[in-house]
Amino acid sequence: MTHLTREELESGLDPIRRAPADEGSLVLIVRRPAANEREVLEEGTLDVERGLVGDRWCRSGPGRLGEAARRDSQLNVMSSRVIGPIAGDRERWPLAGDQLFVDLDLSEANLPPGTRLAIGPAIIEVTAEPHTGCGKFVSRFGVDAVRFVNSPTGRELRLRGLNARVVAGGAVRPGDPVRRLAPLLSR
Repeated sequence: MTHLTREELESGLDPIRRAPADEGSLVLIVRRPAANEREVLEEGTLDVERGLVGDRWCRSGPGRLGEAARRDSQLNVMSSRVIGPIAGDRERWPLAGDQLFVDLDLSEANLPPGTRLAIGPAIIEVTAEPHTGCGKFVSRFGVDAVRFVNSPTGRELRLRGLNARVVAGGAVRPGDPVRRLAPLLSR
């Protein structure tokens, strides 16, 4: 596959900036049952303790992170408007390694840490844990894609996506609305 150059990717920023701010939709759910394995789901269950049920996240040990920090990366969420041009064919989207692909403005300004999103009956909370491209992302989508998502503009818009944790579980399906909830008055 031929990867787009950084300049080609940057020329597509306008549609990304026009993503809905308050209510969008869940476009794709991807479960990662094991390393380098992906399953596209018609329905997924989000669980407070297990994240996306059946995903390898819940089976991996805490490693160098404490349990609270590990929960802050329970879910990886990426914009469908970003992965589309980066991956090309929709069949390649799961290679990004994210579980949820949404049509919503994921920028730091729109969704600061602590923001809650309702996805169907489930609720997730955006965490401060940064989400950046890894070596696998580079090998699958190219160096320019990683430079694009990690550029100053890319970080501001969270082009690589965001990390979140589940705060209320439920079954979710592609097409479900993704709504930004009113901020909590106190924590």
